[in-house]
Amino acid sequence: MTIVLSVLIGFCLDCLFGDPANLWHPICAIGKLISKTEALLRRIFPPTPNALLVAGILLWFIVCGLSFLIPLIVLYLLSRIHPALAFIANTFFCYQIFARKCLADAGKDVYTALARSLDDGRKAVSMYVGRDTQALDETGVIKATVETIAENTTDGVIAPMIFMLIGGAPLGFLYKAVNTLDSMVGYHNDKYEYFGRFSAKVDDVFNFIPARISAICMIAAAGMLHFDNRNALRIFRRDRKNHKSPNSAQTESVCAGALHIQLAGDAVYFGKKMEKPFIGDPDRPITRNDIAYAERLMTGASLIMLVLGTAIRIACTVNLL
Repeated sequence: MTIVLSVLIGFCLDCLFGDPANLWHPICAIGKLISKTEALLRRIFPPTPNALLVAGILLWFIVCGLSFLIPLIVLYLLSRIHPALAFIANTFFCYQIFARKCLADAGKDVYTALARSLDDGRKAVSMYVGRDTQALDETGVIKATVETIAENTTDGVIAPMIFMLIGGAPLGFLYKAVNTLDSMVGYHNDKYEYFGRFSAKVDDVFNFIPARISAICMIAAAGMLHFDNRNALRIFRRDRKNHKSPNSAQTESVCAGALHIQLAGDAVYFGKKMEKPFIGDPDRPITRNDIAYAERLMTGASLIMLVLGTAIRIACTVNLL
């Protein structure tokens, strides 16, 4: 029950405060650990495909092992002093793991910047996406923002919520380590094709079920928020596989269908054009308001998952008792 309370309070704290700029963040520590461990492993292992594959597997186990064990040990030691200290720490960790407000603020940043000028919009969205943004038109900037909010509904909110409801902050940090590894080394390019392959594949496994749960929650949220949940379900069934990742198009397809817009399509990464299928139908032109609509869908889906997840966790706890 303390895990449920920690997740609930952590979610509320994230909605209220987000990530304060002057507060140390453990996800940044995970990122630094990845960078330093990568540099060390690249000095040890020769730059051959097989060696880089092994080095990438070692990177995953080192980073994910420490990300899970450190908070687990901290919480155990605090519980030995007093259970309340462990509860407070677990709640604070859960708060830091959530990223709902961060995603919402990212959307608002792009919206505000785009209202000033296209160049400002390109600069703003470049902070949150991996694609090249210099040549994007206004529609491209909006699409990139909406796609980021829709996709990260899973990565930033619902998936970590699921893992935290199962195993508290330690399992939440394990998930964030998996996700951060994928975002830092899981690229299909010359540098990471072999070194980051294991991290990318494991991220797909960890997100497989949460991505589909997120899509279902978003379809339900679309109906509650007076968007087109029937079309969201139709596009989800049709386009949920229109992405190289098995998970990314799950929520993107729901968002596109609910808003009657078309997302995805070809994009440029590191100077190379990548052909990508479209998601959704161009029933109407995309506008800046779609950024706010995507944020509402994300928030609605997150709240639905929070209610369902806590209810299931409480029911399981009562049955075990």
